[in-house]
Amino acid sequence: MANFKTIQENQRLMLSCLQSSSSGLGDDVEDVLPAPTLYLSSFGGHSLGDAVRRIFKKLGTNSVWSFYSLKGKKGKLPFSDLPICKVIIRACMRTYKEAKTSAVEHQISEALKHAPKRKGGQKYKVKMDKPMVINNFIGGVMVPCQDHIDSHDPSTGLVWTKIPDSGQAEVDAAVVAAQAAFERWSSKSAQTRANHLLKVADILESRLEEFAVAESRDQGKPVWLARTIDIPRCVLNLRHFAHAIPHHLNTSNVNPEMGVVNYTLREPQGVAGLISPWNLPLYLLTFKLAPALMCGNTVVAKPSEMTSVTAYMFCKVLQDADFPAGVVNMVFGRGPSAGQALITHPQVPLVSFTGSTLTGKLIAQATAPMFKKLSLEMGGKNAAVVFDDCDMESCITTLKRSSFINSGQVCLCTSRIFVQKSLFKDFLEKFTTVAREVKVGPPSDKDVFMGPLNSKPHLDKVLKYISYAVEDGGQVLCGHGVDILDLPSQNKEGYFMKPTIITGLSDESRCMQEEIFGPVTCVTPFDTEEEVISRVNDTPYGLCASVFTSNLARGHRVAHKLKVGTVWTNCWLVRDLDMPFGGVKKSGLGRESTQESLEFYTEAKTVCIKI
Repeated sequence: MANFKTIQENQRLMLSCLQSSSSGLGDDVEDVLPAPTLYLSSFGGHSLGDAVRRIFKKLGTNSVWSFYSLKGKKGKLPFSDLPICKVIIRACMRTYKEAKTSAVEHQISEALKHAPKRKGGQKYKVKMDKPMVINNFIGGVMVPCQDHIDSHDPSTGLVWTKIPDSGQAEVDAAVVAAQAAFERWSSKSAQTRANHLLKVADILESRLEEFAVAESRDQGKPVWLARTIDIPRCVLNLRHFAHAIPHHLNTSNVNPEMGVVNYTLREPQGVAGLISPWNLPLYLLTFKLAPALMCGNTVVAKPSEMTSVTAYMFCKVLQDADFPAGVVNMVFGRGPSAGQALITHPQVPLVSFTGSTLTGKLIAQATAPMFKKLSLEMGGKNAAVVFDDCDMESCITTLKRSSFINSGQVCLCTSRIFVQKSLFKDFLEKFTTVAREVKVGPPSDKDVFMGPLNSKPHLDKVLKYISYAVEDGGQVLCGHGVDILDLPSQNKEGYFMKPTIITGLSDESRCMQEEIFGPVTCVTPFDTEEEVISRVNDTPYGLCASVFTSNLARGHRVAHKLKVGTVWTNCWLVRDLDMPFGGVKKSGLGRESTQESLEFYTEAKTVCIKI
């Protein structure tokens, strides 16, 4: 590969490429361009535009460059404007070593002043695309916030959105709006509320691709995963509860001895505070939002500040669906400020939270003196038990998914695998081979299985646990520190890591006891059924487990003895919204499902009538 020592040589190469070919660049030319990255977009779909984009992807700096758009009369740069391409490249090259986007914007603007005019005498203008600025959604309108938090694209490490840094004032305003809307919303029939939700679901479904791409860029998951799982599940959440809740039957009885008739009512509680996590942003937000609304409550929601974009887009869907103002309010911000203000607000009688066990504990402590109704879905240290009579191929395929899907950032992901000794060596060899075959890369690539982790601090935390494993005597068989991670130049600053398998750890080690929440799983052998049940249960968590065996009697027997909220046998993450979801011990408090959510978001009232 050639080494170009001067900026002038780079400039000469790129200009000659444009002058010599109208059909794009060869791979050999692209390979010798320098590594730092500058993005330029909106050239249109012509091959020359593609060539120019490919060149600019190899220019700039690794940290502060952003997207540029050339805005002409039609917003495109046609093939005939080759001189424009030349002056833009010259302008970029003059500021190649500067880490200031403002300098580049100025240079390009100056160059375009002297560029040939388009037909009709119109000159080109250059426009720097600023990061998207998100607003709070209060009382049915978008409300700007004075202070903002940077939100980074996990695949590049660059800032791409500005999130409101809301606090007490914004939460107070949202609660007032929700209170004002409560009486009218709660007095509507269940079917009327369902019709509103179904309209929202239809609009969301019509924008599925737009939401999938945004969820991928904001959270880091592959686009195909958001397209096939996350956004369709959001639509299902809305439709399921819209259809199910109106068919709930109140209980009643007749007591002739006392001469009375008793019946029950399920009544909404008022303003529901909903706090959703960053790993499945809109998926889990709508899982809370739909039942809360269908039960007649109004809502103030606080999505994670790490992944707020699709929640903001969802607010626009609510507007387009003519959803009643004030029924849903969205306040964006940090947990210690916006989250704390929401959970301790005296006019918010119930809080539903999904997130870490530490945060859940703080919420429980803060709300206990106020006797609020709580639903807490928290961490897990989920185990898989692999018996020697299992279907090995199916088991490994399932465990690849359960260990590494969404980069291991699902509360239900498998992080401990217990394998019966007679199968252990063969299993370990095959599972390690499968893990090494997992493709890690840009989430927009259709054949990528794992994108980046969500944030730099979270990546650092996960990598720290791998170092703990080594300190505790474990062996890293594949993944971080063992296998090479090959990424495109524009993703070098992203938060990527390889799927990692660790063995040789004791059950008391940190990686076997504490939640890692990343693409890291620990594999260990066991002898007997009784032994493995005891070892699986020996953690502070109890969210879920998986059992792999061809002996269904054993499958039932083991499932009954595992201290977790859900046990899957010969499968993983097969969900039915009618079935209770939640954990025991430090994994949670309460359950979510059709019936359990109905009970959480309402209070039961008994009415007794003398006859």
